[in-house]
Amino acid sequence: MFYDEAKIYVKGGDGGDGAVAFRREKYVPLGGPSGGRGGDGGDVVLYVDTHRSTLYRFNRRTHFKADRGRHGGGSDRRGAAGEDVRAPVPPGTMVYDAETGDLLGDLTEPGEELVAARGGRGGRGNASFATATDQAPRVAEHGEPGQERWLRLELKVLADVGLVGKPNAGKSTLLAATTAARPKIAAYPFTTLQPNLGIVALDAETEFVMADIPGLIEGASEGKGLGHEFLRHVERTRVLVHLIDGLSPDPLVDLVSINEELAAFSPDLAEKPQLVAFNKIDMPAAGEEWPAVKEALEKGAAGRPYPAMAISALTGENTRELLYRVARMLEEAPEPERAPERVPVFRLEDDEDRFVIERVDDGWRVSGIAVERLASMTVWNLDESVLRFQRKLRQMGITKALREVGVEPGDTVYIGDKELIWEE
Repeated sequence: MFYDEAKIYVKGGDGGDGAVAFRREKYVPLGGPSGGRGGDGGDVVLYVDTHRSTLYRFNRRTHFKADRGRHGGGSDRRGAAGEDVRAPVPPGTMVYDAETGDLLGDLTEPGEELVAARGGRGGRGNASFATATDQAPRVAEHGEPGQERWLRLELKVLADVGLVGKPNAGKSTLLAATTAARPKIAAYPFTTLQPNLGIVALDAETEFVMADIPGLIEGASEGKGLGHEFLRHVERTRVLVHLIDGLSPDPLVDLVSINEELAAFSPDLAEKPQLVAFNKIDMPAAGEEWPAVKEALEKGAAGRPYPAMAISALTGENTRELLYRVARMLEEAPEPERAPERVPVFRLEDDEDRFVIERVDDGWRVSGIAVERLASMTVWNLDESVLRFQRKLRQMGITKALREVGVEPGDTVYIGDKELIWEE
């Protein structure tokens, strides 16, 4: 089975907690605060590995969690950072947010990386809070929680040339005859159940990657047959070789129907440079049909004029000439477009301090990046940390906003996963 889709959960490591500590040294009666900062959590990183060709690994392992940072200590000791988790993906992997469907990354080049979940920063220890007016603070922070999300991975085969056509048109036979690839070949429809890649090496200067895309049928763009499952693999190619069966009752109708499916799936596919290969010319019936088909193709009877040539994938007749012609088309074809560049997953909003207050069944909920981070990092059993939390709420305008919407003493206020009781 060809694994070209996967859904995975990624979780960056939580940051380590900051420490509350004071120096205790001989002859230093007022040593001051010395609580160190916690270590940062590890990241989950996806990177391109050219030795991988499918997403099979992600169907066996779906959860990727990085290590948390270690807690800070006395004597200004900072906690160690958590280890990153690095997961290899094949070239051509597109990363989507599973919830929103947003494209987050397009990984195609060797060594390319995407931070799938960033680790939380370590909490500050009390040494970081010392000021001229507060030289012995008893305040610290918990580590920031690591980012987490479900992602959808989608693989689009990276090939210069895509072989398309009806089932049993001879695509696998042509790939086997012209490359070192050995796809399964048989005389029944849908022999090819997954894209096959092969490298065409014509000479020391000319080589390209060719992909045999599973056969398409009418309705493929709507999910019928195997087409919808594999049409996306054609999107990466620069040139299409459209094989038509020389023994088909109507080769031109076959050509038109497949091109309509390509256009229905993506208008850009129909505009790709396309060379028509009339296959099975070694058969007498196909040889008799070829002159009429060639004339019709040149006159645009299939919707527009197409360059065409007759070949036999089985005997190899004209296949080398076909490959050289494809190589010339590649020289003239535009470079493939990549998906728009995106910043790493979980980009922060333009305004982190933005917040929303909602009325819920049993109280109020305050949502926002900065306020939720503040609540999660507050050490609630330290009075000074709680006072700092309240001071920050006032500075951010949240205290005033809650009063304006009608919060009353005794009401429950939810911030992230924290449940607080409002008091004046």
